[in-house]
Amino acid sequence: MKFGLDRLLADPQLRRELSGRRVALLAHPASVTADLTHSLDALAACPEIKLTAAFGPQHGMRGDKQDNMMESPDFTDPVHGIPVFSLYGEVRRPTGQAMGTFDVILIDMQDLGCRIYTFITTLLYVMEAAAEHGKSVWVLDRPNPAGRPVEGLTLLPGWESFVGAGPVPMRHGLTLGELGHWFIDHYKLDLDYRVIAMEGYEPDAAPGHGWPLGERTWVNPSPNAPNLWMARAYAGTVMLEGTTLSEGRGTTRPLELFGAPDIDGRAVIAEMRSLAPHWLRGCSLRDIAFEPTFHKHVHRLCSGIQIHTEGPEYDHAAFQPWRLQALGFKAIRRLYADYDLWRDFPYEYVLDRLAIDVINGGPGLREWVDDRAATPADLDALTTPDEAAWLEARRPHLLY
Repeated sequence: MKFGLDRLLADPQLRRELSGRRVALLAHPASVTADLTHSLDALAACPEIKLTAAFGPQHGMRGDKQDNMMESPDFTDPVHGIPVFSLYGEVRRPTGQAMGTFDVILIDMQDLGCRIYTFITTLLYVMEAAAEHGKSVWVLDRPNPAGRPVEGLTLLPGWESFVGAGPVPMRHGLTLGELGHWFIDHYKLDLDYRVIAMEGYEPDAAPGHGWPLGERTWVNPSPNAPNLWMARAYAGTVMLEGTTLSEGRGTTRPLELFGAPDIDGRAVIAEMRSLAPHWLRGCSLRDIAFEPTFHKHVHRLCSGIQIHTEGPEYDHAAFQPWRLQALGFKAIRRLYADYDLWRDFPYEYVLDRLAIDVINGGPGLREWVDDRAATPADLDALTTPDEAAWLEARRPHLLY
């Protein structure tokens, strides 16, 4: 299997159209070749490619910023001597000055297949700026490690944000290159856009189901994305960022677990199983104790739940991380009726709405959790039409 970057480097015909043009790169720490050479170094070594600028998304080109709303500065690359513009600092959209440094931008970012992961919003913002300034965009495509399944409520009109680039469900099932085609269609962008597609990508094939397990090394695309198992759970566990519960930041398994000092993980699992056992298929749950070394509940003993997707029990088609995590919230609300569950401080620069609603692109999930009479069937009734509509909307843009 070859990723888009490796195909570009291996094929002089693909690179020919870049000759004589000023080239920029949007990348992060996981932007590496099969032999783990960073794309900036690999592209700089091609004599026909003239690199004139680079861009870094959230967490920075170097991936050194741990949390949300921790901004990265612009800097000059010490090896190649080109400016590196931050798209998560003073600006989140590229400025006209930055756009003037190149003719074509190569986008080589490993995504996680979740609407809230801000790399897809950065892709959209760069595409919009490129359309405005007459620049070309090439996406060097990479796998979606969460695969093709679709899950979650669609973002509502008026709820767009840096974690909500458009009316997309939480788990969208597209690669970055495919999403770019959907953005062009949905936002009617007039843009010179090209995808350097992967070779041999089979998103439904076991055991990786979207990731070439055993073929490619996993490199963290962001500091708390340490492995494939996190990527599988992320469309659900990311909602923990909108709560007072720990999502495992400050542990070695972030976004694969959740908990707090004042809940009983074993009781929560039992309540989840009593409410909707069919939402727990495809994975294993285990009650755990953990003590975060930083972030929420730092240095406090927490009781919680770990979601296991790495063993033989994993069923890719059956696993529903968004429903599973919603069920965890519902169980906590039922066990602890007055639990202070929803985080009330700013999230991704949105100051006037609860973080859980920003994350879900509307209040529907929170309202379901807080309504003691609402059942799992009620959430399915809300969500299933959104999922079916997205399956149809994305169909014309599938490349694999």
